[in-house]
Amino acid sequence: MVDRVVILLWVLLFTSCIENKDPSQQTFLALGDSYTIGTSVHQTESWPYQLVRKLDSKDIRIAPPHIIAERGWTTADLKKAIDQAALDFPYDWVSLLIGVNNQYDGVNIETFKAEFEQLLSQAILFAGSNKERVLVISIPDWGKTPFAKDRDQEQIAVEIDNYNQVIYEYCAREGVTFIDITPLSRTVEAHPAYIAKDELHPSALQYQVWVEEILPYFLNK
Repeated sequence: MVDRVVILLWVLLFTSCIENKDPSQQTFLALGDSYTIGTSVHQTESWPYQLVRKLDSKDIRIAPPHIIAERGWTTADLKKAIDQAALDFPYDWVSLLIGVNNQYDGVNIETFKAEFEQLLSQAILFAGSNKERVLVISIPDWGKTPFAKDRDQEQIAVEIDNYNQVIYEYCAREGVTFIDITPLSRTVEAHPAYIAKDELHPSALQYQVWVEEILPYFLNK
């Protein structure tokens, strides 16, 4: 009898969630690492949340983003998290930004290629196989931050470019939108306010500038 009551309660809760879901709102899945979760800024100031608010001002209604991202994640970490997540796909929009920790940890770029290809395929699947609803964002250059002042900044830049070239080529092959924010991340010396207090991650202001680069992708659909 107790089990039947519990089941009934779950059914009522599930039904209530369906009834309260706003059908006018689109859905957005954001996959990544610290740059997607918004390390060192409030989550509402991360670029996915800023993007949703900006789109709302343009009368494009998107529910709060479903984010699968953590600081320090490599492609392997993200793949594992996705495999363990309960995802209600297809989503109307899916973003992917991953790879900086592969570069930071010195992961072989061939390994990155194979794992990124898998993640891009999953992102496309989560968008209902609609490639026009998938956007991939380039890896920022952390070598330009104050955190990296004692590092080989030129070598970091070369490696970041190599990773981004891999990402670009896969996106071009699959017909997926690639948005290059790396040049913006390399202007922090001229724009100190683009860096968060940890001297490594983007500030809310830099994410705001990213959103301005990303916005046309949504407005032109």
